[in-house]
Parts: sequence; structure tokens; C-alpha cells
Amino acid sequence: MKNVLKLEEVALMGLGIFMFGLLGYQWWWLPVLILTPDVSMLGYLLGAKIGALCYNISHHRAVAILLYFVGAYFMLPIVELIGTILFIHIAMDRIFGYGLKYDKGFKFTHLGEIGKKNG
Repeated sequence: MKNVLKLEEVALMGLGIFMFGLLGYQWWWLPVLILTPDVSMLGYLLGAKIGALCYNISHHRAVAILLYFVGAYFMLPIVELIGTILFIHIAMDRIFGYGLKYDKGFKFTHLGEIGKKNG
């Protein structure tokens, strides 16, 4: 089942990359921006609870989709780009086993503990 879920995330990442291509930005922007959502990890400097909140808001697929559609509706290409980058980044994180965080600490996610074999 774990491999099926990873394949689903690969497909979602492919969809995000396809959507990025439709936005008309030069392709070099994708590798430059792909890790920017991880700036949210700075919230962990204020503690595990704040860190998890910051991380989860910026790594929730609904937020990415909402940003994309808000950008499309109001014709704000930069907001569409932010939503698309978030969408791709989230899928990439899930492929590598990084899920939404519990407030016990960074390594505790909805996909299991980071660094621990989860079957």
C-alpha cells in the first residue's frame, strides 16, 4: 500500500509540473522555488507547537489549491505560481515520507515517524 500511495503522489507531482508549464514561467524557476515552502520550518524556532502549525499551513494541499484558484480568479499569476509550487512541493515531500507534523516534534508526522521504518 505504501508504494501505491507514493505512486499517487508521483502522479500529483506530475500534475503540478504540468500546471506549472501552463503558467508560462521559464522552467528554471521550478528548481529555484521548489524548496521555498520549507522556510516554514523556521516556526520551530518558536517551539514545536508553533513550528508544526506553520509547517502544516504551508504544507496542506487545500491551501495550495485555494491559492491557485484565488490567483486564477483574480488574475494574479504570482498567486497561481505560489499555489502551484506548494502543490508540487507537497507531493515531493510525501514521496520522501514527509507528512504533516504533530506538535510533539518535527519528526512526528501523519505518515509516521521520520527516520523510522514504517513497514
